[in-house]
Amino acid sequence: MRTLYTWLFRAAVPLILLRLWWRGRAQPEYRSRWRERFGRVPERASRAPLVWVHAVSVGETLAAVPMIERLAARHPHWQWLVTTSTPTGSERARAVLKPLIGGRLLHYYAPYDLPECIAPFVDALRPDMLVIIETELWPNLLAHCAQCGIPTLLANARLSEKSAAGYARFGRLARPMLRKLDRVVAQYPADAQRFVELGLPEERVVASGNIKFDLEISLGLESESQVLAHQWRGRRGRPVWLAASTHAGEEEIVLDAFERLLEEFPDLLLVLVPRHPQRFNSVARLCRSRNLALLRRSDGGLPGPAHRVLLGDTMGELLRFYGACDLAFVGGSLVPVGGHNMIEPAAWGVPVVCGPHLHNFSTVAQLLIDAGGMRVVEDAEQLAGQLMDWLRDDSGRRNAGERGREVAAENSGALERLVGEMENLMKR
Repeated sequence: MRTLYTWLFRAAVPLILLRLWWRGRAQPEYRSRWRERFGRVPERASRAPLVWVHAVSVGETLAAVPMIERLAARHPHWQWLVTTSTPTGSERARAVLKPLIGGRLLHYYAPYDLPECIAPFVDALRPDMLVIIETELWPNLLAHCAQCGIPTLLANARLSEKSAAGYARFGRLARPMLRKLDRVVAQYPADAQRFVELGLPEERVVASGNIKFDLEISLGLESESQVLAHQWRGRRGRPVWLAASTHAGEEEIVLDAFERLLEEFPDLLLVLVPRHPQRFNSVARLCRSRNLALLRRSDGGLPGPAHRVLLGDTMGELLRFYGACDLAFVGGSLVPVGGHNMIEPAAWGVPVVCGPHLHNFSTVAQLLIDAGGMRVVEDAEQLAGQLMDWLRDDSGRRNAGERGREVAAENSGALERLVGEMENLMKR
């Protein structure tokens, strides 16, 4: 089955390259560094231990940062190879990790899952361990690592019922692939059980919680958010609603709800942050088409009383944005994407609203819902109604935010458990 998969992958390479070129129309970075995707990278001169961390895009990259930071402090002789698959993930990896570990960081795009791409990549860099963040599993990559004696660990692993059913349909490919993993550190027992049911030996999996709960809000970050809050609210103390990580089809719903809210709260400021940079311009046009006075964050300047929407079209600022708002909507949930990280606003004590599509964060979402720190809505009317309730009731809004903060604090600790598993695997 892996041989068949490999030949099908080879046949698809021209289409994959065409897709990269096509996506490069909106995001030119997709048209660069193709040699890396085929495994052609410079040979590493150093003989220091090298930990290879693969994080697909922005979310996985940011989840890996505290893990790398903690281990880099404990093991200053280790080097780090971080691979991503998208330009936004690449940009975040360099921007966030370079200041933390400096010259110990190597960064490339991950090679395609073909033997002729993986082998030269591994030969040139000689990693001592591969850590994959969440669910990015590739049959040839894991087979090659097993052949070379490179231990592999799946970190912060999650496996929804839908994803497990997909793997089960290709059991003859998935089971041998999973058995190549030396260790799976799953988020929750339900995730661990699904891996076992798919063929992973039970003794290789442990449930440790979600490392995204181990979010540290530094005094510096808190201070930056307070400055933002003061700038956005102005002298009148206007309320601020943050709609974060939105996808196509969600901005229209958000703006419909916003226009209803303006009828009762005319000074409300909407901070709108699309998930993907290539959509910044189209979202700006959408806001202007509704005659909503818009300020782009990248233009500099502060939102004045006449501005209705602040478009968050910069990278790496979302966490401090959460600390500067009164209410948060987390996107990827009103459309069938599966939701994005609602732990971040909860950790700030900000009440959260999401849509019904939450399978990427199903356990986290249920914890927040049960505690009263998050609400689920279906459409613009319900979204506006829930936000209106919180805007009318300061005490209720603060209580909901505090319940979310408590959930975030109570579920921390997964990071230390994951770090311990990685250290044990490196010793082996």
